[in-house]
Amino acid sequence: MSVPWWGWAAVMLAVAAMLAVDLFLHRDNHVIKFREAAIWSGIWIAAGLLFGVVLWAWQGGDVAGTYYAGYLIEKALSIDNVFIFAMIFTAFAVPEAYQHKVLFWGVIGALVFRFAFIFVGAGLLEAFFWTAYLFGAFLIWTGYKMAFQHGEQSPPENNPVVRLVRRVVPTDPSYHGDKFFTRVDGKRVATLLFVVLIAVEATDLIFAVDSVAAILAITTSTFIVWTANAFAILGLRSLYFCLAGLLRRFVHLHYGLAVLLAFAGVKLILSETPVGKLPIPLTLGVIVVTIAVSIVTSLRSTRAVEAPQ
Repeated sequence: MSVPWWGWAAVMLAVAAMLAVDLFLHRDNHVIKFREAAIWSGIWIAAGLLFGVVLWAWQGGDVAGTYYAGYLIEKALSIDNVFIFAMIFTAFAVPEAYQHKVLFWGVIGALVFRFAFIFVGAGLLEAFFWTAYLFGAFLIWTGYKMAFQHGEQSPPENNPVVRLVRRVVPTDPSYHGDKFFTRVDGKRVATLLFVVLIAVEATDLIFAVDSVAAILAITTSTFIVWTANAFAILGLRSLYFCLAGLLRRFVHLHYGLAVLLAFAGVKLILSETPVGKLPIPLTLGVIVVTIAVSIVTSLRSTRAVEAPQ
């Protein structure tokens, strides 16, 4: 798929505009309630689905189907990010009013990092066919770890990146409103909120390797991969506030995500064999069914847990 410069420019401007609107509407650092988060989640999901319609009219059904497959798998994998964000905010006792600001700047960092990962990964897959086997094996291994070692992450404060920041950057171990940096005794220091931001960025960087590799199993078109990532990530903040109170009910979701990662790995390996690339309708079907089954079984097994109001 060949995309002219103006196609990239239009998407970048659209993403920047949506981020600007989101920042403007949340400039007062108010606590985001479930209803507001649900409305914004609907808006972001609608934007992602609408972009697929634009692709359908511009490039045809095959390209749109590939985008939707990538978008769905990225959206599904982003739910696991929500678990980690909840753990980080709990570990650092982040005030609810400042959580949106951390996630906002975390999303911008995620967009930049994934942009770089996508071009590197796509370039490797196109230049060296054997990297498909490496990426595929990595996804299968990641799926295995997610299924059988889920929840064994070390505390965020033990993250080597966070520990490095505390050693390199003078840090005050407390919050100073919504500031990332402040002055203490005349010296400019980082606040605890900045440390939280680094923890979010560092963990997302790890997740980015999995998610980018998973979507590269579907297509190596950098435009499709990045737009699917971008529209999935843009709704991550609202998704967090929407699902934060429901996380304890998704007890089987990690099994579904593990299946998706393993499926992406097998798909990537098969693409370099006589079998070739699996049909997009089949890929979409596996993604939708896997997510639906894991969510439904989770909700059925935790009926007694009360949903947030």
